[in-house]
Amino acid sequence: MRLREKTESIPKPLVEIGGKPILWHLMKIYAHFGFDDFILCLGYKGELIQEFCKQVSGWNVTPVDTGQETNTGGRLKRVQAHVTSPTFFTTYADGLADIDLPGLLAFHRQQGTVGTMTCVKPWTHFGLVDIGANRRVTGYREKPRLDSWVNGGFFVFEQRIFDYIKDNEVLEREPLDRLTREGNLSAYQFNRFWVCMDTYKDTQNLNKLWDTEQAEWRVWNDDAEHGLAPATGPRHRV
Repeated sequence: MRLREKTESIPKPLVEIGGKPILWHLMKIYAHFGFDDFILCLGYKGELIQEFCKQVSGWNVTPVDTGQETNTGGRLKRVQAHVTSPTFFTTYADGLADIDLPGLLAFHRQQGTVGTMTCVKPWTHFGLVDIGANRRVTGYREKPRLDSWVNGGFFVFEQRIFDYIKDNEVLEREPLDRLTREGNLSAYQFNRFWVCMDTYKDTQNLNKLWDTEQAEWRVWNDDAEHGLAPATGPRHRV
């Protein structure tokens, strides 16, 4: 709803940054590190994403219709049969970062947990006010970086995650809560560039960064419009 100016005609993952869907940018990040085997959980206007997939070359892309009203956990549960790797990445289609994916994967394996969540400290859209005695403003910070960590997506999961998801649950509620209570969810604390395209203004800012060559999420070096040449070695599920 917050991107209604764009998403009445297309799904959010196809909103363009620099003339290409944000989904393409996200997939380029993964493919840069050799993770080029994708499963896309389709919902709202998923047929348009299927058309996008037909244009992609060099990557192995499996679009799966997981239902228009399905919750995040339910979407993941419905692609279980397509996930053949014992360990796999999962993320949202609206967040970009200059994240070191091999480093994230190594951290996850070192932790030995069922799941790892990338945690970030985003910049708030609001000015924060400190109020003291007699209701006097004692401090004001215009759109500072939050002190608290938030869920930045870019998960790594073991196959056992599917045992923690029941029916059509919201991934971020019951399943992650079950992992948390067991001590089975690790936090990968990420302090570099991360942004979520949540509003039309976010889209404008991302386009500005791309147009001025300040797109820090562009970790790839090639100029290919679609996929990269297949990486050597085994494929990795995303």
